[in-house]
Amino acid sequence: MPEPRIKITGGRLIDPSNQIDRKLDLYIANGRIAAVGEAPDGFSADVEIDAEGLFVIPGLIDLCARLREPGQEHKATIESECRAAAAAGITTLCCPPDTSPVIDTPAVVELIRHRAQQAGASRVVTLGALTRGLDGEHLSEMAALQQAGCAGVSNALRPLASTLIERRTFEYAATFGLTVFLYANDFSLSADGCMHEGHLSTRLGLPGIPEAAETVAVARDLALIQQSGARAHFCRLTTQRAVRMVARAQFDGVPVSADVAVPNLYLSELDTIEFGPDYHFIPPLRTQEDRDGLVEGLRGGTISALCSDHQPHEPDAKLAPFPATEPGASGLDTLLPLTLKLADDNRLLLQDAIARVTSGPAKILNIPYGELNIGRTADVCIFDPKATWRLDEASMNSMGKNTPFKGWEMKGRVRYTLRDGHIIYRSNTS
Repeated sequence: MPEPRIKITGGRLIDPSNQIDRKLDLYIANGRIAAVGEAPDGFSADVEIDAEGLFVIPGLIDLCARLREPGQEHKATIESECRAAAAAGITTLCCPPDTSPVIDTPAVVELIRHRAQQAGASRVVTLGALTRGLDGEHLSEMAALQQAGCAGVSNALRPLASTLIERRTFEYAATFGLTVFLYANDFSLSADGCMHEGHLSTRLGLPGIPEAAETVAVARDLALIQQSGARAHFCRLTTQRAVRMVARAQFDGVPVSADVAVPNLYLSELDTIEFGPDYHFIPPLRTQEDRDGLVEGLRGGTISALCSDHQPHEPDAKLAPFPATEPGASGLDTLLPLTLKLADDNRLLLQDAIARVTSGPAKILNIPYGELNIGRTADVCIFDPKATWRLDEASMNSMGKNTPFKGWEMKGRVRYTLRDGHIIYRSNTS
């Protein structure tokens, strides 16, 4: 399909990586940004989008989205979630390796890429398995996974058998310049916990996951990162203390970055008091002090990305007693409005909030998206910042309807999403 020449006029263009925030027109040709502000010589638009009163930003990049395919298509599919992402302004999804089969061979990488291309919506980048089958013992074929297009390697939520094996995986990844994506958790400390360990978990009689399960792991990982020279990224930190440890390491020049999942910026352990299964997260919701510490980490730049930690489930997965329910929430539909709310609530500057879901994750994944430079791939999200809507099952595009934000009034509605210079989503109300 030939790439249309598109002119986007009258919108407030916000591109944090280039420190742009003003009313500018945007010109797209051959799937790339042709010009910003002034039309290039001889430009004639096939499509003109009137963005008056709308914001024009780079397409969002979600660092963690479980698409459930292959292996759990009863929860969601690559097609359903790529289409839901497009409707949410997300042009790139990063899929962890804990699919079934595990992403530990080029064949699985190619399967996921092919299914995403068939959907014709958001693109999918993959993380390869750190160990074969995520068994925690045998190193994966990292070179083959990198050649197949994996943006990094991870053992997802699975433990490694020993600290020595962790060191070996770091050293092996470092030889290929691969970023290791880490879930900071000491599994012997977290055991079978289902919420933050504290006075509340004791009162509710639920097994807890202590803060130390995260901080002990962060301390160990940082020591091995320095020892091995690996580049590493901490996924979905939840504690204030861990953020401070990462900040210190960054100050000392350790090549490490971190992200946080959006629910941890709005919810705390107090929300689990009614045993609502939609508040069951792993890693868990922490204290209000931790929540504030995560925002501070975002504001100071220690945490350079926000993610949805998208985990769609079928209804039955949330019907058991709290500890027996499957953890996680469906998050694609809420990533943009909850990111914008950080700015509306004066917890984060608007440019910084947008950077954490565009250029921030792009740098972590080392992919050429998340900004609107001339010559860059034309991934664009156009949204109405004033449009309000109520989150319920009918308004959610993901197959997974499991979310703790049900009933919330959301602000910010996507009108158009462009990927590679093609319109992959257009709102009916636009």
